[in-house]
Amino acid sequence: MLVLNPDTICNGPALVRRVRSEKKIGLITPKLVQSDGSMDLACRRSLPTAWDGFCRAVGLAARFPQVKLFSGYNLTYLPDGGTYDVGAVNGAFMLGRRSLLNEIADPKPPIVFDERFFMYGDDLDLCARVASAGYRLVYDGSHEIVHLKGQSVAKDYHKMSAAIFDANRDVYLKHFAPGPWARWKWRLMFGAWKRLARWRASRRGHQRVRPV
Repeated sequence: MLVLNPDTICNGPALVRRVRSEKKIGLITPKLVQSDGSMDLACRRSLPTAWDGFCRAVGLAARFPQVKLFSGYNLTYLPDGGTYDVGAVNGAFMLGRRSLLNEIADPKPPIVFDERFFMYGDDLDLCARVASAGYRLVYDGSHEIVHLKGQSVAKDYHKMSAAIFDANRDVYLKHFAPGPWARWKWRLMFGAWKRLARWRASRRGHQRVRPV
């Protein structure tokens, strides 16, 4: 089963044989390249900790992309052309066996993505469920496709940039908030992250905010 965004440009099938031969792969993705030739960093991620969020919010991750301590979320210290297990991949391209996706569907088949998430967060939620089921999430940089990212956000920046943070917050509330203290922590962290990131973007004159 292939999940593919309409804002991608693919030159042909890729990675299918690897998924079929490596049974523990839950989802696999190639390198995603944006229209300007830069890598879409969201194609390989960890599930961020509070420290990862802080490093991105204050600019440490961007300032020191090759330092593992500061760039643990987008894994920029790892080679773009390599292949390795990651914590999450981008919903623009997700390849996996249909049998597995049906097994972990929430609610049960045929719905693979949780429809409670609006536009953002659904891919992160799916990755969390795949990992919880004991399967691998793999990035393979030996293949690449073009991802024309950001077109929807650009049309309504303020609404959509807020939706990015809120959706990712809701993923954490669903998977990593077993009690009131954890729910309070994630709400506080994502709220602060959203406000700081949007403030920094406005100072730079950018219409772009990316927690993912």
